Amino acid sequence: MATSAPPVQKRARAGRPPTLVAPRERILEEAAKLFAQSGYDGSSVSDLAAAIGVSKAAIYHYYTTKQDIYDAIILGVLNGLTQSVGQDVAAAQGAAARLRAFMVGHARYFEQHHAEFVTMLIGYSGMALPEREDAARLRDGYEKRLREVIAQGVQQGVFRPLDVAATGRAVLSMLNWMVRWYKPGQGDSAETIADGYFDLLVGGMRA
Repeated sequence: MATSAPPVQKRARAGRPPTLVAPRERILEEAAKLFAQSGYDGSSVSDLAAAIGVSKAAIYHYYTTKQDIYDAIILGVLNGLTQSVGQDVAAAQGAAARLRAFMVGHARYFEQHHAEFVTMLIGYSGMALPEREDAARLRDGYEKRLREVIAQGVQQGVFRPLDVAATGRAVLSMLNWMVRWYKPGQGDSAETIADGYFDLLVGGMRA
């Protein structure tokens, strides 16, 4: 009696690469963590792919170069900051309340996007053109909004006469310096710290 041939073993088909939920956002989030920790030059697309669990090709499907990823992080955080703080300021009544809303809103967004802020404030000059020009316009518009709040307070007699531009730079310097030492989840929240800065600053600004 003839015996039947053993069944042919079929080779397993290679699966598709992992599918990311919101891939662009996930790539930028993980890249910001890498840049914040190791710096732009100390991070590679291979490191990023390994952190996410995909191939380098999967990264390049969405962003052509590491520079593109970096630039997208900066533009994203500047756009988000402008919109978020703008809403907080618009909802506040009176110059002092608007200044507080600006400072606390800035700190809140900073804490929520800590890695992106570290990436932006430590490596801002590394952007490519024309993205660098786009970032400069966003930054200038953001600072202009702050100066308008301060100038309004001076005009209304809420704040004493002062150099509006210099005061605006001082406010942003206080807030942005936090990136050098603040660690989310350790000690006071960034909002609480910014609120203290507001009390300190406005105490010396009142008419």
